[in-house]
Amino acid sequence: MPMLLIRGFYDVKGSQPDGDTVAFTAGDPAEWDLVGGGLGRAVDHSATGRAKLRLDAIDALETHYGANRVHQPLQFAHAAREELLSWIGFTEVRREGESVIATAPDTVPGFVLTRGTDVHGRCIALAGRGAPPGDSGREIDVDPAVLRTTLNHHMLTVGLAYPTFYRSLFTSLRAEMTTTSAQARTEGRGLWASDDTLTGVKVADLSTLTDEAVLLPKLFRRLVDYLNLGTPPLACFPAFLAGMGDRFSSLSTGERCVGLHRAVETTNDATVRMTRPPEDLLFEDS
Repeated sequence: MPMLLIRGFYDVKGSQPDGDTVAFTAGDPAEWDLVGGGLGRAVDHSATGRAKLRLDAIDALETHYGANRVHQPLQFAHAAREELLSWIGFTEVRREGESVIATAPDTVPGFVLTRGTDVHGRCIALAGRGAPPGDSGREIDVDPAVLRTTLNHHMLTVGLAYPTFYRSLFTSLRAEMTTTSAQARTEGRGLWASDDTLTGVKVADLSTLTDEAVLLPKLFRRLVDYLNLGTPPLACFPAFLAGMGDRFSSLSTGERCVGLHRAVETTNDATVRMTRPPEDLLFEDS
C-alpha cells in the first residue's frame, strides 16, 4: 500500500492526547501539502508544522467526547493514552486535567505514513518512532512488516484499542490488524476482558456509558448523541441510527448497509449490543 512518509517529531505539550490521537510536527511543514497529492482536505497545521494525528484503523476509548466532554470508563481510556505516550518514548508526563504541561524528553523523533485527512483536518496516519523506513516527502510501500512497527499495530496488540476499518485501508493491512486484534481478544488483553460490545449493556442513563460499559467508541458516540436529545426511549435508538446514515459493508457477507442500526440490536429492556464484531465492519471514508 503506497503511503506518504513524513519525518518529524512528537511534541505533546499543550495538547490533550488520547489513545488514538497525538500531536506531531513535520520536519518540513511544506510536506503536509503533499498529503493526498494536493487533492481533498488539507492537513490543519501550525506555521511550525505541528498537526494532530488521527491513528488509522483503530479507535480507543474516549477521554473527552463532545461539547460536554464526556468519557468512557477511564480505566481503559487513560490506560490507552499512557500506553501511546510510553510507546512513543515519553518517560515522564505532567498534566493539568487532560492537558499536558510538561514531558521528558521534550520531543521524540518519529515519522508518519499517510494517505489523507479526516473531516476535522487531522492527518489520518500510521505512526512510527525513530528512524523512518524511507525518505521524507516520498511514498513508500507499506506492507504488514512495516505495519507491525507502528503505534497503530501496537495498540491492537496490547488490547487497548478496537479495530475500526475504512475502505481506504488495503486488504493486506486490514487482515494483519484483524488477526492481531483477534489474538488480543482471545487472550483477554487490555479492555477485551471487560468488553460489552457484543454481549450488550443495559443503558440506564449516561453514567452507564461513562462509568460502566466498555463499548466500541463509535457505538458509544452514537449513544451519547442520542441521549443528548433529552430522554427518548431506547426503543427509538435504531431509528436515530438509521437517520445518521453511516455507510459500511459486512466483510463476512459482502452486504452493503446504510445506518448502523443494521449492526446494532436494542431490546425491550434497553439493552444495546452490536450484532457484528468491529472487525467485520468496513466503513466508507467520510
